Amino acid sequence: MWWPPWLAAWLAWACGAGAGRPAPLCGSGGLCRAPPGPNASHPAPGHCPRQRGAAELCAWPLSSQSLLDTFPVDAIQENYVRNVRNCIFSIVYPTPFKSRVHLVAVSKEVLENILDLDISVKGTSDFLQFVSGGKVILWSVPLAHRYGGHQFGSWAGQLGDGRAHLIGVYTNRHGERWELQLKGSGKTPYSRNGDGRAVLRSSVREFLCSEAMHYLGIPTSRAASLVVSDDDVWRDQFYNGNIKKERGAIVLRLAKSWFRIGSLEILAHSGELDLQRRLLDFIIQEHFPSIAMNDSNRYLEFFSTVVSETANLVALWMSVGFAHGVCNTDNFSLLSITIDYGPFGFMESYDPNFVPNTSDDERRYKIGNQANVGLFNLSKLLQALKPLLDPRQKQLASQILEGYGERYYSRFTELFKTKLGVLGENEDDNYLIAFLLKLMEDTKADFTMTFRQLSEITEDQLKELHIPEEFWALQDLGKHKLFSEWVTMYLLRLNRNKGDSDTKRRTRMTTVNPRYILRNWMAESAVQKANLNDFSEVHLLQQILQHPFQRQQAAEKAGYSLRPPAWAKDLKVSCSS
Repeated sequence: MWWPPWLAAWLAWACGAGAGRPAPLCGSGGLCRAPPGPNASHPAPGHCPRQRGAAELCAWPLSSQSLLDTFPVDAIQENYVRNVRNCIFSIVYPTPFKSRVHLVAVSKEVLENILDLDISVKGTSDFLQFVSGGKVILWSVPLAHRYGGHQFGSWAGQLGDGRAHLIGVYTNRHGERWELQLKGSGKTPYSRNGDGRAVLRSSVREFLCSEAMHYLGIPTSRAASLVVSDDDVWRDQFYNGNIKKERGAIVLRLAKSWFRIGSLEILAHSGELDLQRRLLDFIIQEHFPSIAMNDSNRYLEFFSTVVSETANLVALWMSVGFAHGVCNTDNFSLLSITIDYGPFGFMESYDPNFVPNTSDDERRYKIGNQANVGLFNLSKLLQALKPLLDPRQKQLASQILEGYGERYYSRFTELFKTKLGVLGENEDDNYLIAFLLKLMEDTKADFTMTFRQLSEITEDQLKELHIPEEFWALQDLGKHKLFSEWVTMYLLRLNRNKGDSDTKRRTRMTTVNPRYILRNWMAESAVQKANLNDFSEVHLLQQILQHPFQRQQAAEKAGYSLRPPAWAKDLKVSCSS
């Protein structure tokens, strides 16, 4: 009998050969329990009926089977850093923490609406062990993904999941397929010089921001849970030789797919074209249902979709003042969602040169350059695809790429017109937007609150240039000598809105201009408290950021809509995490 390589590895682990590896979660192994009665049907493994509110993990059907059946895995089973070839994944198990583990936070919506688990499951020992890498679901084989990438404009070779484990794929009651990944769960063959861990500081930021972005309406990975340990992890946060002891943490994060541009780049660079075709066909079949698998132009259609959706994603980032910080090709999703939250930042004072990442000495990834970086990354995607395209398709693909700028600019304009509450088309709309942004840049007006306060102020107040004290961002803007000229132009444009009223405008604008974002100072405040085992601000921010467009008493009391505190100006974040 032929056994796939991954099965032999799993059997060796399950029979106790893997000392130090996490134990299987429970004997029922993630399969459905046998229904009562002699005539009851018995679902096949991996085909359990999805029911809302499962209160335990033993009967929870999480599996890696679809990936293991589709792709070859790394032939070497030992976990050591090496150059890997001819596979998409390596089988590697999480490394459990040595110390006690504490559950910091969970996302109720992710647990209940995506993973079909009852919120009560968070109180079980099995759940804590599962989300901290201490146990795995039986028959779910943990995987580390092999990919490469261009980092800061240069080819970096093999990268891969250096501290992340894909612990299974779950299809929920809505028919949605989600890949679950632990971040900070130990070394893999792709760890390079790293220790495979993530620290509490960066994990709090990723947990909060991925959920915050979802509620802002930005396509993003999700975060299910955050745990912290007492394991020591040493980090040189700002690469200045000041190494400090921090605590290890793990985020359980989810995405429809974790494949990124670098997933295809590594195969093209290695000449593994058959495997590249297999990966592309899998991605298209699973995630691009509008593309027919028998279409000879399917790779061209795939590229066209990714170009369009990447333009849309970057425009959405800009609409909320979000700077990713590390827009390398290995951090750009093929599904055009926001992934890999590291030294990100939400811009406060409007500045096209805003760089959240202190490690970015050349300011390559400043917020005003994100659209250009998107184009660069897509050009690298096309370069990876070219060996699979015929001459006609290559020419068409180049034309598609040339259309990226127009697509981005069109979406950017559409989003900012919505932020300003204008309806219909007018040839001066682009100028109206550019004029405002220039005033904001000159006065260093707060990006988020300028648009939010324009959503709340009345047209009469604007007309009289009477800016109440609570509208502090508009007061800053009002110091510009051309402010009154812009206001006149803006009010004339609003008067052209057909069937509109000031009340309707303000209601409409407050649904797209957030009052609360995850400012760096807010995240830092939560991190500082978390380091002292006070997770109250993590929980508060999690609650507030689920409703970013609604005024909330707790948020107002915490000062989340006020001017950032003076100490916030000196905050720095880096790639060290």
